[in-house]
Amino acid sequence: MKVILQQGVDKLGGPGDVVDVADGYARNYLIPRKLAAPASKGAVKHVHQLRTGHEERVRKALAEARSQAETLSGTPVRVAARAGDDGRLFGSITVNDVVEQLRERAGVAIDRRQVHLPEPIRSLGTHEVEVRLHPEVTAAVTLEVVRQ
Repeated sequence: MKVILQQGVDKLGGPGDVVDVADGYARNYLIPRKLAAPASKGAVKHVHQLRTGHEERVRKALAEARSQAETLSGTPVRVAARAGDDGRLFGSITVNDVVEQLRERAGVAIDRRQVHLPEPIRSLGTHEVEVRLHPEVTAAVTLEVVRQ
């Protein structure tokens, strides 16, 4: 059965793609969940509108992510933490702490799942934190941990 995907479906395609799937898969899963619509003559015209709308949304999201990356890369973030004489922290700086400081300093709303921190920061100094804003855009943020 030929169907037109309304939304992206893993391992099948993106919005606007016309795909051939098993009849049961289309009738019992894709169509009831509004993930696809049967491919008719009128619906094929609708495909073009879906595809252009999807491309426009992707283009806007990419442009927004690039502007956020410029903002984040140009904004050094300073975090104050309690530390011992040897420079080791009492506790650690976690992803949640980094996200909170980025929201305060840069004014950019970031989800904690976008911040990649291999392990919690446990020492004073300058550290690089990776923020994945988009699958194609990653920002490197300089995080400076200072003594409180």
